[in-house]
Amino acid sequence: MESQLTEKVFKALESFRIEIPSWGFANTGTRFGKFLQAAAAGTIEEKFSDAGQVHSLTGVCPTVALHVLWDFPRGLDSVHEVAALANKYGVRPGSINPNLFQDQIYKHGSFGNPDAKARSEALEHSKDSVAIAHGLKSRDISFWFADGSNYPGSANIRQRKKWFEECLQESHDSLSPEQRMLVEYKPFEPAFYHTDIADWGMALLLARKAGPQAKVLVDTGHHYLAQNIEQIVAWLLAEDMLGGFHFNDRRYADDDLTLGSIDPYQVFRIFHEILFFEWEAGQRADIAYMIDQSHNLKGKIEAMIQTVTMAQELFAKAALVDYEKLAAAQQTSDIVSAEGCLQDAFAHDVRPAIRAWRASKGLPENPQEAFRQSGYLERVTQERGARNMSNAGSYA
Repeated sequence: MESQLTEKVFKALESFRIEIPSWGFANTGTRFGKFLQAAAAGTIEEKFSDAGQVHSLTGVCPTVALHVLWDFPRGLDSVHEVAALANKYGVRPGSINPNLFQDQIYKHGSFGNPDAKARSEALEHSKDSVAIAHGLKSRDISFWFADGSNYPGSANIRQRKKWFEECLQESHDSLSPEQRMLVEYKPFEPAFYHTDIADWGMALLLARKAGPQAKVLVDTGHHYLAQNIEQIVAWLLAEDMLGGFHFNDRRYADDDLTLGSIDPYQVFRIFHEILFFEWEAGQRADIAYMIDQSHNLKGKIEAMIQTVTMAQELFAKAALVDYEKLAAAQQTSDIVSAEGCLQDAFAHDVRPAIRAWRASKGLPENPQEAFRQSGYLERVTQERGARNMSNAGSYA
């Protein structure tokens, strides 16, 4: 029996890959300020170097999500440099993330801005992002918008919806046949009265309006407390509209904590819904698994390894669910047996099987310990420390 479970874990891990974000290695902060880390990456080369370390130790992070404003200082002219760095450090460019929230022109929004000039600039940036993705052979362009309003009556919500439809459609028209547009949602922050794409239903409608290559991106931190994220995942799977995830965890709202640090059972349930769907459909779901988190307190690389290895554990646990038994229990409304199928799988200790899988791949059985023993952190701390710690700033 145990050998069969180990075989299931091996099979699940063979297909599981997760993308790591370039910004997760940099010194980022909260709206109150930054707590700087001497070893943080300060250049795109240092980000690729750190990402290469994570992939070399875990074996499951072959791509790096990139941010257009932060990682492409010369826009399209930076593509060749970025491609060369990716090749040098043994990872590939992953999803391309436009920045439609940071420049001063976006003070009142991007695609939803009443100023036609601002909307035009946002649209040009989105098309440049598509071109960058094409130049790097990246399939996914991930759109997140900070657009919204803080006061009742200050924005025409219906008109802004129309502007979003128009801009997303035009952005979609610039995609090459192999590319996808992923539309992300967030209920609040930085807008606190209304957000233009506030939930999965709004993202779904806008993605469908945009065109057939648009899907919904689910950020696990972008939900109200107690919201049933796995139900959202199940619905999007049923509608063939789930494009990908930004994985993190949160205690209150979008805290960007390491995956599973607060509620690992929720992440397990999300993975279960995906694998159960694949079992019923008889085919894999085309989903991009991506991490979106950045840490002030935890070490950047250690936190990324922690999230990746936790994702492996929870995905492997979900693969142990007895789907035939579960389907039969659901059909007969045997609630206790059905719930037991999930609880039994979640309770199983998959770590020995994962260690064995890593050993079979020539990977360290304990990636975190291997990183700590590698000397990499000490080396980059010495190389980057003086520069990083001199860049301290304040909130105001």
